[in-house]
Amino acid sequence: MNKIKIVWLLSFFCLVQVSAKDYNASLFGIKSNGTTLNTTSIQKAIDYISENGGGTLQFYVGRYLTGSIFLKSNVTINLNEGAILLGSTNPYDYRNFNDKIHTFSFVSAYQAENIGITGKGVIDGQGREMVYNFLDQQHKGIMPDLMRYDRPGLRPNGVYLRECKNVTVTGVTIKSAGGWTFYPDQCENMLIDGVTVLGLDFWNNDGIDIVDCKNLKLLNSFIDAADDAICFKSHEANKYCENVEVRNCVARSSASAIKFGTVTAGGYKHIRIINNKVYNTHRSAITIAVPDGGFVDDVLVDSLYAYNTSNAIYLRIGARNTSRPPGTLKNITIQNMYCEIPATKADVNYPYEGPVEDNPRNISPASIVGLAGGYDIENVTLRNIELVYPGGGNVHYAYRGLKPADLDSIPEMARSYPEFSQFLELPAWAFWVRHAKNVTFENITLTAKERDYRPAIVIQETENVTLKNMLYKEPGGKKKQVHTYKTKNIVQK
Repeated sequence: MNKIKIVWLLSFFCLVQVSAKDYNASLFGIKSNGTTLNTTSIQKAIDYISENGGGTLQFYVGRYLTGSIFLKSNVTINLNEGAILLGSTNPYDYRNFNDKIHTFSFVSAYQAENIGITGKGVIDGQGREMVYNFLDQQHKGIMPDLMRYDRPGLRPNGVYLRECKNVTVTGVTIKSAGGWTFYPDQCENMLIDGVTVLGLDFWNNDGIDIVDCKNLKLLNSFIDAADDAICFKSHEANKYCENVEVRNCVARSSASAIKFGTVTAGGYKHIRIINNKVYNTHRSAITIAVPDGGFVDDVLVDSLYAYNTSNAIYLRIGARNTSRPPGTLKNITIQNMYCEIPATKADVNYPYEGPVEDNPRNISPASIVGLAGGYDIENVTLRNIELVYPGGGNVHYAYRGLKPADLDSIPEMARSYPEFSQFLELPAWAFWVRHAKNVTFENITLTAKERDYRPAIVIQETENVTLKNMLYKEPGGKKKQVHTYKTKNIVQK
């Protein structure tokens, strides 16, 4: 046999091997008509591919109706442009993947490796109609009402990946889940790139919840959610998020855009949030909170641009979990940030607006708030930041003065849900700092469009604060813009 024929045969066998790893959905009898329920057929395809060396299940133009499906190791689902994986609206078509972890989802994986969801297609959970059907069963007493208030506890998430390794999710749109839209939980080595996440079909629809994951990158993505858009959580005391990067993303939320918490059983370490944009957001552009114990250590937020967002920055230690001591929050750098805060509600006319609450109060400042008793937020650097406020704080609408009795009367609220507005009226229009150590403000521009009765910054019960190159812009003449109370070692340069 000559060399040319040998090369040709080797090339042929290689082509056969490559093509054998690419499977058309129609091969398994999967229908694209939008009405045939494909749950069993899709699961058979995934199982077959995993059991036969792995490969990619290709979906082409069409609507593929299905209930819960479970990805297995070495399998990628590729949704080509025009392909829609369509969630059933029957709540009984959803199930959890084992009896120990009760999480119902549309697309799931558990302890799988080398898996992917790719392409330009759509995963559509049809969440609103599915949830209404779920509620109908609850109202009739057939399904349990676990959470009350018309908030079904077992409504399925969109994509839930638990304890998976080497995961790639690129290009796809994930939308209309019954619960959280995209939910990586205890995953390692995960790339999320160029995805669109739309969680607007029901209240408490988070966008992306990153729970106790390690070595995860979220890049070049768009997230629009009725609840928190990009949310870090830690559900187990012996687990934590580590080495996570969020870069070049756009987020919109009727809660907070980028948030740590609310559940913080473990913690967060080495987190990088770089060059992201936020708009039309009801609560904070960035919230870093430890309300349930746990820890936050080494977080960099760089180049965050927020427009029409009700609050810029909220750092908070709480103590909701009385069975353990409060957590720690330290080594936080926020730099190169721009934020415009509106005078009116930022998420008007979205399908599920954030609630109007915690009134009366004037516009709240950015806040750094630890807890009394030695639970200070430590080592915070705020550098190259510009915040633009509406100003106009009205003493006749709500008032918090600067006298000791006024400042001492601000409650600790240790067991409350952590939101920037929880303290009602605060004594500053731009920044309020309490129970902190080693805080640096450097190259900060604070603008109030209208005169406010409050100073720009109030710092109380805090140690070691440096204010360098501060610029305050407020109409109506000069006034003292920094007020300190029970504070040690304040340096203004």
